[in-house]
Amino acid sequence: MGTTASDAGATTTSGATGGAAEGVRPGADARSGVAGVGPGFAVDRPEGVDLADPAFWRLPAPARAAAFAELRRLPAPARFGAGPGRGGRDQGFHALVRYADVVEASRTPGVFLSGPGVTTPEPARWVRLLFGDSMVNLDDPRHAQLRRIVSRAFTPRLLSRVEEDIRRVATELVDRVEHERPRDFVNAVAAELPFRVICDMMGIPAEIRRAILDQVNHASEHTGVARPLRERLRTPGRGLRALARMQGMVAALGRERRRRPADDLISALISALVTADVDGRRLTGRELGAFFSLLLVAGVETTRNALAHGLHLLTVHPGQRALLLGDLDRHLGGAVDEIVRHSTPIIQFRRTLAVDHRLGGPDGPLLRAGEKVVLYYGSANHDETVFADPESFDITRTPNPHLGFGGGGPHYCLGAHLARQEMKVLYRELFTRLPEARSVGEPELAPSSFDHRVRALRFTF
Repeated sequence: MGTTASDAGATTTSGATGGAAEGVRPGADARSGVAGVGPGFAVDRPEGVDLADPAFWRLPAPARAAAFAELRRLPAPARFGAGPGRGGRDQGFHALVRYADVVEASRTPGVFLSGPGVTTPEPARWVRLLFGDSMVNLDDPRHAQLRRIVSRAFTPRLLSRVEEDIRRVATELVDRVEHERPRDFVNAVAAELPFRVICDMMGIPAEIRRAILDQVNHASEHTGVARPLRERLRTPGRGLRALARMQGMVAALGRERRRRPADDLISALISALVTADVDGRRLTGRELGAFFSLLLVAGVETTRNALAHGLHLLTVHPGQRALLLGDLDRHLGGAVDEIVRHSTPIIQFRRTLAVDHRLGGPDGPLLRAGEKVVLYYGSANHDETVFADPESFDITRTPNPHLGFGGGGPHYCLGAHLARQEMKVLYRELFTRLPEARSVGEPELAPSSFDHRVRALRFTF
């Protein structure tokens, strides 16, 4: 499941804020961009690097990696995307690209708020009112209360059954690969495993699963992707319509489970959520729908991308592949974590400053209340001060304190254990039975500023 992906109140059609970016003036605080504030850091962005420009996310991966390496060497975070956006608000943000800064922002939730919205741009208020607030867009105490309720629904019995489902689905998928020899690893394997596991866990009937999957794909396909104007005009609100249809399907199933509970997650969550008082009231149908949508979208997208990136990484690094296949029991766990670190399925989330704050301590540059920061997990996972030779792919990397599931704190991914289990079980089944399985050519990637999405990956065995 990884770091949560799209959420029910934040489906977007563009991950870039646009506008001409402005550098920090000499003598200005490097993190607020306000002259005369802070200890006087002066930051000049590397020439040609603009994280707010959609063109940046279409650059080859090595070029983007080099740009982030330059940004990490700056004395303070650079500012991008300044200028008026929706409602006349300043859409500028400070890019947190260092490991320590991302961890600090993640573990100081009272300062770095999720509430205004964690995607770029922030979800419009009417969208959040219509679809409900996802957990990723909530702050404590409400976030903590809802997370505790959700956690209680994941009973030992349910988790044990989920592990059995993962093994069964993985076996069935490799059976299909062996007999049908599909060409695209994403559609045949990487997307199917997490989707089927989530559907089994939630109790979604087989007859509506394809319709649900279509809506999942439509709801998330343009998050963080800049589209041509003609396409935006031709399909206005496509993601929102898909989200509405998906929530409608799950809501109907929820009503059925209220009448006739079953041994599944939807029934368990309905029981826990409907009977729980949060802030003195019960959760609304929109809030229930927001959680189910988050679980479906996040639970499928991030694991799908990690599985696909993993197969390609193990193909283009034959020495690491040989090491893994030589002793799966010893190296599989390390391989999964290194795949997540190296590929980082979720690129970034946003936070909003609740108060003035000096990042890194009393002598650090000043961030002003109301300003935005963007946490770049992929850059943090390649921080040279934490990871030796970070661009290398090393399944024996120890320790490996990557931020692929978030930087810690209250928003650390609830599905981290599930994602690791899905990846380990699938790779074990695949490489035990089809040890020659490998990618063919480069993966087809979406030029997204939000997630490291693999649209297709040709493979053979």
